[in-house]
Amino acid sequence: MPASTTKSLRAAVLADSDTRWKWGALTANRIAPADSDITLDGYLLRGRATPTARQLDEVGVRADSLREVTAVEFLREMAREDAAYDVLVLSLVGGGVQAMLHGLSHQWRERAATGSAKRPVVVTGYVGVVYEKLADGLLLRHGADLVLANSRQDAERFRAVYEGVGADASSVTEVALPFLGGAPYEKHDPYTVVFAAQPSVPESRKDRTYLLNRLVQHARLHPEREVLLKLRSRPGEHTTHIEEQPYQRLAERIPGGLPANLRLVYGHMGEVLDRTDLLVTVSSTAALESLHRRIPTVVLTDLGVRESLGNHHFVGSGCLASWDRLDDGHVPVPDERWVARQGVAADGAYGTAFDAARARIAGLLAGGPLPALAPYYTPATAPGYLPGILARHHLAPDGSPLPGAPDADREPGVVRQIVRRAARGAYRHGVQRVAPVIRRMGEL
Repeated sequence: MPASTTKSLRAAVLADSDTRWKWGALTANRIAPADSDITLDGYLLRGRATPTARQLDEVGVRADSLREVTAVEFLREMAREDAAYDVLVLSLVGGGVQAMLHGLSHQWRERAATGSAKRPVVVTGYVGVVYEKLADGLLLRHGADLVLANSRQDAERFRAVYEGVGADASSVTEVALPFLGGAPYEKHDPYTVVFAAQPSVPESRKDRTYLLNRLVQHARLHPEREVLLKLRSRPGEHTTHIEEQPYQRLAERIPGGLPANLRLVYGHMGEVLDRTDLLVTVSSTAALESLHRRIPTVVLTDLGVRESLGNHHFVGSGCLASWDRLDDGHVPVPDERWVARQGVAADGAYGTAFDAARARIAGLLAGGPLPALAPYYTPATAPGYLPGILARHHLAPDGSPLPGAPDADREPGVVRQIVRRAARGAYRHGVQRVAPVIRRMGEL
């Protein structure tokens, strides 16, 4: 019997929210060489958006180990000789990625001085559509071995930014969103309309109330349809973005209550799409998931087509429409050329979308010791910007931990856990309850 050729691969993912954990963990599995047996360790960066157990369960992505860490604790973990990871995925906001790149560079320089030059391939990227802070976010991610672009369009834009500032653009690698999939669209009975809500788009209570009222109106105009409001989180939970005006609270104020055919739903987006006939959103990445499965998809224009909403990204898609048109029965037809440039891979090419990343990682792992990380931002190129980015994660300008930086070499005790939960609860209460009241008072 021939010996097995399966290779083992150890991967680690550091994430700071539920959506970024989903992206990071699925990306680690997608980019692992096809013939490898992957072991995945997850680290959740402690902060305001650290996911709850319910959120992690809803994401549905499993790891061989998963624990919460501070930035300094994670860096010290990565400096250990027995932390022999092959791949490290940094699934964080841009500032978090930049801080970890400098922190890791510092830790690995110290380890190299003791004779161990081995380090993992460092990978980063974006959870979804990149519609704001393109240059800022990209330059904060520069320095990773692979900066993943979720589409051909993004890959071209990313390279243009790096080359435009004189930074090495060879790290940019075209892939696709790692969570696309599911069965191709088939009609359902009853016909089901799903509005995919977003935590911070739109932001104001007025705009969110408008969208909810139009969803209610659509349900009343079409009693034969099932209408679902797909929510990302429950009140008190945070995701990637802060939600100051949860739709659940606004729904409680609908005169006469919600129509019988309109329901609030949670759960895995893929499972909701399994029963969707029309996906409606302002600019959610769910639109790309829906287009991948060829489900009719609408990006709303009711609040304008604006950069602040993110729906400007869908100009040329054929998906832009208003609630008035949907109420009249409009069904959009996407532009195939636009779809092909967005990494949606509705043409069946999704199976090969990660081949370039896999090949590059395999080549880096087989090529001997990797060079030191070299971010574009350094104390020399950005002396007025970088120190503040690092300080937010308790790191000095050279990437070393600042004196008194929070660390946790052991599991927190009961008292510490209670205090931490209370602090998070107070913060979320302030964001969702107190802050909106203060803003309204200021507008009087």
